Amino acid sequence: MTSFAQRCGVHDAAREEAVARVAQRIEAQGLELVRFAWCDLHGVLRGKTLVAAAAPRALREGLGMVSTLMLKDTSDRTAFRVFEPGGTDSLPGFGFANNLQLLGDPASFRQLPWTAATGWIQCQPWFTDGQPVELDTRRVLQRALARLEKAGFELKCGLEIEFHIYRIEDAQAQLDAEQAAWPAPVPRVSLVHPGYNLLAEGWYDLAEEPLRIVLRTAQALGLPLLSLEVELGPSQVEAVFEPTDALTAADNMVLFRNAVKMALRRAGYHATFMCRPPFPNIMSSGWHLHQSLVDLHTGANAFRRDSPGTHTTPADAGSTLSQVGEHWLAGLLQHARGMAVFCTPTANGFGRFRPNALAPQSVLWGRDNRGALLRVIGDCGDEATRIENRIGEPAANPYLYIASQVHAGLEGIGRRLLPPAATDAPYAGTGENLPTSLGEALAALRTDLGLCEAFGAAFIDYFTQIKRSEQQRLEAADDSEEFMRREYFGRL
Repeated sequence: MTSFAQRCGVHDAAREEAVARVAQRIEAQGLELVRFAWCDLHGVLRGKTLVAAAAPRALREGLGMVSTLMLKDTSDRTAFRVFEPGGTDSLPGFGFANNLQLLGDPASFRQLPWTAATGWIQCQPWFTDGQPVELDTRRVLQRALARLEKAGFELKCGLEIEFHIYRIEDAQAQLDAEQAAWPAPVPRVSLVHPGYNLLAEGWYDLAEEPLRIVLRTAQALGLPLLSLEVELGPSQVEAVFEPTDALTAADNMVLFRNAVKMALRRAGYHATFMCRPPFPNIMSSGWHLHQSLVDLHTGANAFRRDSPGTHTTPADAGSTLSQVGEHWLAGLLQHARGMAVFCTPTANGFGRFRPNALAPQSVLWGRDNRGALLRVIGDCGDEATRIENRIGEPAANPYLYIASQVHAGLEGIGRRLLPPAATDAPYAGTGENLPTSLGEALAALRTDLGLCEAFGAAFIDYFTQIKRSEQQRLEAADDSEEFMRREYFGRL
């Protein structure tokens, strides 16, 4: 009898050997539990924890998962009427809270450093007939990268992630059964450094204990962490990672974000990737995505230019970027408003787009300009030449954030779009404004025909219905600040 993994078309002799190696490692390391984890629409890991002896079979046969986990908004409410006639007509294969199957990747196996005798495996969902669930966000990125490979390129991404760490002073409200709510109250917290002293060594020293936990967690998981820094805002920090291929970068972001939250919580700290935590005098957190293309035929950086283009000035993209880089940059600009909701998906994140805040406000690019949406970094002959997109918030689903870059950039290449001149005044009011609310961003996506076609109508309908549920609940909330506190600060 064939296994479920074989019926899915993914199991061969090499994968069977990988499953056997996982079983050997489980036994050799004395593991008791293995977590089978899947990334949901909001970038949060969900899954099931098995006794260790059951893990090899689950790698072959999969694990049942209720399909409504793919239909949840940020509060964990199901955004589709799954028990009403026609409620899931737009979602073939879904209905009545039926089962999907989670199938793990044995190559992703690792031991978790913050909890005893526990392994971890990354999964993706499949329908019970062995067909892939195409709405899964990791598959969305995989399809985008397949388009890019067909065009002769690979995307390379570097992660630069700002977030906040607080010391938990009282967790009782969150855990008190008398105060349980949906979503739950948040813990009372204090700062780990007072802020407004960027990169101050003294402030780093104050925050060193939780940052050491971040360091040890990332390194134990094999993540390519490069640096940990004290950012400008109170209790704000930043993690920077070495560049990797795009899918690995997205996987790393999901694992890092979720692992850091759990490891710090056990030590009495609350980490949040919410853009604007619910306190006075905070600084917004961004996720700056560095990107370049690798030419699959030569292995070279396809954005690098050896000498300035003919008749160019420093304000022209062609003075630094290759023609491919110019087109990619223009594609990102063309679709900036449409991609915004993939890069900044929470209602909270749009408060970051304001003047003189080291965050973008308008659809502009600049040369090494941190006020612009897109920052071109590098000089002629520099193999590290790249584009930094500063639109993202750290709570974004990385698969969707990166997929939006691929689809936008490919349209720029395909249509041979050219960018305007670089800005030297990113907050002067020139250029089209980025969306200022979740509702405006959803509308911008709907009118971006290129992105809608690239992601596919089925995914756009699915995504926008779930995000509209979040937006409607925010509009109906008596206290929008309390909504964001519980919806984002306590959960993301």
